Amino acid sequence: MLRDTQTIRYYQRITDALAEQWNRGYRFDDLRLYLDGYLAALRHTNAIEPYLIHRLEEEATRYLYDPSNFAVPESEPDYY
Repeated sequence: MLRDTQTIRYYQRITDALAEQWNRGYRFDDLRLYLDGYLAALRHTNAIEPYLIHRLEEEATRYLYDPSNFAVPESEPDYY
């Protein structure tokens, strides 16, 4: 569970970006690469402490592999 406010903001940004990329047609391999790049950038810039980046990675990976986050809602049939 994330408790640091800055880390929570990064989590919200990355999960929003993952959902947006999914809606654009990217799938899990591409999303994993996106997440890895995002985390690498955080490590490179020392934006937050390394242990917080590790927790962020765990939570974001859990989000990525939870199928309910990327479920496509079934559309209702059109009745004319």
